[in-house]
Amino acid sequence: MDKNAGLALATERYGRGQAWKYLVNDGVLERRRDGSEAGSGGDYIVGLFKSVFLPQGYPESVSSDYLQYQFWDTLQAFSSSLSGTLATQASLKGVGVGNQEATVAAATVTWLLRDGTGMLGRILFAWRKGSKLDSEAKKWRLFADVLNDIAMFMEILAPHFPAGFTLIVCTAGIFKSIVGVAGGATRAALTVHQARRDNMADISAKDGSQVTSAFEKSES
Repeated sequence: MDKNAGLALATERYGRGQAWKYLVNDGVLERRRDGSEAGSGGDYIVGLFKSVFLPQGYPESVSSDYLQYQFWDTLQAFSSSLSGTLATQASLKGVGVGNQEATVAAATVTWLLRDGTGMLGRILFAWRKGSKLDSEAKKWRLFADVLNDIAMFMEILAPHFPAGFTLIVCTAGIFKSIVGVAGGATRAALTVHQARRDNMADISAKDGSQVTSAFEKSES
């Protein structure tokens, strides 16, 4: 036996993932990775992928619908990110980026109106519907998705209607602010549902949809 192995006191395992041993070596408590189940290089890569992208202790530490939900949510977020890029490009074009005849003052006023109406819409929506978001999470999650798509569609079309550009982008800004409130509140409720070991922070940190969250993008 290796003299440096120490006396094993306990083994800690996170679901089906990695295990750690607590040993006493020369009166000092040490924590080491358990290498008794070391596998092939492929197993190592799979284990590394799980440790980076999945909550610790997966699948025992989360609800059974976690992976299916995250797959579709990540796909939706990626699509919204692409749409959001097009919407931002259209908004910048509408306020005069690339147009030599546009003035900085006009673009600034338009952007301030857009942000100001958005802030007002966020406050009013939270006041009216804030207490209902947790209890009806599925309904408001769908509402936020649909409203987010409508807002981005409006921003993409806005440059084609110069006369009503400011009104369109301000309305879209209000919609996106509502999306931010509804999406953020329902995400918290879903995280509580999926957490099985008081691991909300771990799930949130490794939530696949946070690659480019549609609701976080809508705030920008």
